[in-house]
Amino acid sequence: MSLTNVSPAMSNGESAQPAATAPGNKVTVVLGAQWGDEGKGKVVDLLAQDADIVCRCQGGNNAGHTVVVDSIEYDFHLLPSGIINPKVTAFIGNGVVIHLPGLFEEAEKNCKKGQSLSGWEKRLAISDRAHIVFDFHQAADGIQEQQRQEQAGKNLGTTKKGIGPVYSSKAARSGLRMCDLVSDFNEFSQRFTVLANQYKAMYPSLEIDIEGELNRLKDYADKVKPMVKDGVYFIYEALHGPPKKILVEGANAALLDIDFGTYPFVTSSNCTVGGVCTGLGIPPLSIGEVYGVVKAYTTRVGIGAFPTEQNNDIGDLLQSRGHEFGVTTGRRRRCGWLDLALLRYAHMINGFTALALTKLDILDVFPEIKVGVSYKVDGKTIPYFPANQEVLNRVEVEYKTLPGWNTDTSNARTFEELPENAKKYVQFIEEVLGVSIKWIGVGKSRESMIQRF
Repeated sequence: MSLTNVSPAMSNGESAQPAATAPGNKVTVVLGAQWGDEGKGKVVDLLAQDADIVCRCQGGNNAGHTVVVDSIEYDFHLLPSGIINPKVTAFIGNGVVIHLPGLFEEAEKNCKKGQSLSGWEKRLAISDRAHIVFDFHQAADGIQEQQRQEQAGKNLGTTKKGIGPVYSSKAARSGLRMCDLVSDFNEFSQRFTVLANQYKAMYPSLEIDIEGELNRLKDYADKVKPMVKDGVYFIYEALHGPPKKILVEGANAALLDIDFGTYPFVTSSNCTVGGVCTGLGIPPLSIGEVYGVVKAYTTRVGIGAFPTEQNNDIGDLLQSRGHEFGVTTGRRRRCGWLDLALLRYAHMINGFTALALTKLDILDVFPEIKVGVSYKVDGKTIPYFPANQEVLNRVEVEYKTLPGWNTDTSNARTFEELPENAKKYVQFIEEVLGVSIKWIGVGKSRESMIQRF
């Protein structure tokens, strides 16, 4: 008989159960529940006040988080926005793709704005397994977009930050990682040259100064080396060491997920909860609270289906009141009513334990507010979110109309201080989704996040 099948015997003749290992510290996750730009930075900033470690698990500098502290507006793209707390260790996980010039430029810009970022390089750890975005990835991104426009008459609306191309290199197993950069630079240079030449062959108009870029990368290697850690061991230690508050800030959002988003108008990483496990190397058992961030209406940057979009005065008013422009691209965001069919779908995938509802104050001036509650296809209500873009483009949204409150909510600091109809709006969302709303945002500053429990 195989020894592997023998149960360890106990003295009383019973089989012993293997001892369960304590899960250690739990990770709190903040994820976007729509198409991005929901105000995740604000929620992360709140939770980072007493966090020990704040992590990014996917995406690159195509994401944008704005955080306002003491009236200073900081913009983050690659750095976890929790780094603004001087007591926090920030960690960039293996699922993130890193453009080194972008990383240092971002840190520099934010350091000039205020004191909150001083000493950032001593508080940042980067996974050695994270892939590197090169300048030629970014150039190729631009060429690909141009080709799509010429061939299909429409592009994907990417940020041209090289995100798609570098994840393609990763999947094709020709990418280079932080561990390669800080180990043997000669070996790194050879592999970089091979990859660069592959890109030149694919895109004949692409010009790459191989020697110049390698010289710059050598400088970055020296700067970044002290920050590069074995990411799996770093996270394991954090989870199983002394009690620590560990926060994960998702970039992009559920409907931009490469698997579950409105494909092909999506990003190239998993920005749903599964990306936390694969992008940091943590077991599902270690995930605690999963907070979904939801704007009180819906916005989308770039092209792709948008069932509740309002191409009218309502959309224009939401756009102007909400100052809806992308942090990374400066592009005008398309606007529409809140879509609960979409949020139900995001909840199916992520299993939110609570929600943060942001920008409620933008709805202050509407006499009545519509909320999309379900979709119809060919006259039939469907319980799922269509995968196919063409089907999604022709869904008929069923709306519920709720009375507005015509009152300025920006000074409310408790749920009780909100107008009755604003409270009803919040409660309606909770009832339909079956998830509690823990925070309500009524303005830009930290103070304007109402916490309910």
